[in-house]
Amino acid sequence: MSDPVDPARYRLAMGRFATGVAVVTSSLRGHDVALTVDSLTSVSLDPVLLLVSLHAEARVLEAVESGSPWGVSVLTARQRGLAEWLGEPGRPLHNQLARVPHEQGEITGVALVQEALSTFECRTYAVHPAGDHSLVVGEVVGMRARLTDEPALVHYRGGLGELR
Repeated sequence: MSDPVDPARYRLAMGRFATGVAVVTSSLRGHDVALTVDSLTSVSLDPVLLLVSLHAEARVLEAVESGSPWGVSVLTARQRGLAEWLGEPGRPLHNQLARVPHEQGEITGVALVQEALSTFECRTYAVHPAGDHSLVVGEVVGMRARLTDEPALVHYRGGLGELR
């Protein structure tokens, strides 16, 4: 029998895996809610599915589980402040996107971050509890990708940086 894995050391080790940074948005009781994530992956091309991992206590997860459509906005390096704000725990429910330039998705009406590298509008395909998170699989019903040379915002070793 080996010793159990220390969560702090696990987090440190996983921090060596560079990931992009995105914002997941939805609507809860008439309010836009949002959360910064670094766990976004493509799942399938037929049907077109993507996956995000959301903390079990996230308001966005509550919105998704209530049946609201949701969006994903992949951030540019200059959107770092926005990522930090939407990653802060304990933000108020009201006006989370007040200081975030955003627009409504053409298909679902979900809030999407303006000037993001790409955006996806999703309807929930499946939710799988996984420890202190839930894995949320979304069917992509709309998307946009900007043609730009702007660097992407990335998460690496516990910090935010950029990748060209």
